[in-house]
Amino acid sequence: MKAWLCESLDGVAGMHWRELPTPEPAPGEVRVAIRAASLNFPDLLIVEGKYQARPPLPFVPGAEFAGVVEALGEGVTTLAVGQPVAVIGTHGGFATHACVDAGRAIALPPGFALEDAAAFAFTYGTSQHALLDRGALRPGETVLVLGAAGGVGTAALQIAKAVGAHVIAAASGAEKCALCRELGADAVIDYSVENLRDALKALTGGRGPDLVYDPVGGELAEPALRSIAWRGRYLVVGFASGAIPALPWNLALLKGASIVGVFWGEFVRREPQASAAAIGQLARWYAEGRIKPVVGARFALEDLPQAYERMASRRALGKLIVVCGN
Repeated sequence: MKAWLCESLDGVAGMHWRELPTPEPAPGEVRVAIRAASLNFPDLLIVEGKYQARPPLPFVPGAEFAGVVEALGEGVTTLAVGQPVAVIGTHGGFATHACVDAGRAIALPPGFALEDAAAFAFTYGTSQHALLDRGALRPGETVLVLGAAGGVGTAALQIAKAVGAHVIAAASGAEKCALCRELGADAVIDYSVENLRDALKALTGGRGPDLVYDPVGGELAEPALRSIAWRGRYLVVGFASGAIPALPWNLALLKGASIVGVFWGEFVRREPQASAAAIGQLARWYAEGRIKPVVGARFALEDLPQAYERMASRRALGKLIVVCGN
């Protein structure tokens, strides 16, 4: 097998394209022939030693991938050889093969494209958990989605529209804003040229959004919180800007607002039944055509450093996919 091996925590510079022995599955594991993997923001952090999970060196990065079960370890009865699956975890996906615990492999229903499956669980799982579970989004409410043209942003936009919300998409640049319009945003703010607070005041008649979905952090957080509606909910999803904001918490008091943390990975670990039910609902929406991953660019597996560069530059639209020619 071939794999990208992270041998030091120096970012992309610490990753090397290696030929490795093809692993055999241990009891309770399956070996997956990987067809596609997606690049998520934690994949950038983990090779820099900045993510919550720190696998021992060396390791293969890549937390989300899809492929076909190629071999079964002893005791595995829930999957079969030839079964298409999606896998989520912390690492292992940027390779031609991976052995994983059978419980981490999600059997895909007929008609679920492998590239879509490789770009699905993290972004849609995070966004659904944020909007519906943590944010209690109701039909007719107004949602502000920051970073709306990125992986989790496009997923949040689609899910909010699927449940009947009014969506204001905020992104940087004309190309990203055009994508948000194509995905059905009711209004779009280009915060590279527009003042976020002024635009929100004009779009909501001064009332503000009921829900703020924020995977960006940084300098956008305070104007978004200042703009929130009475009894609004501010969803802290991540810090793609690289800066964790220090906010004046009297703003939450003045607006009767809730600051709500969103940690999807821990939700999956602590509440597996609720997580499985949520993924099932998302799969049904996918089959109905209500949601579909936005793939902004595809890269060959051996060109993975180019995908990392695209993500780090914040030029990515939707999800970045690496494709393996197994």
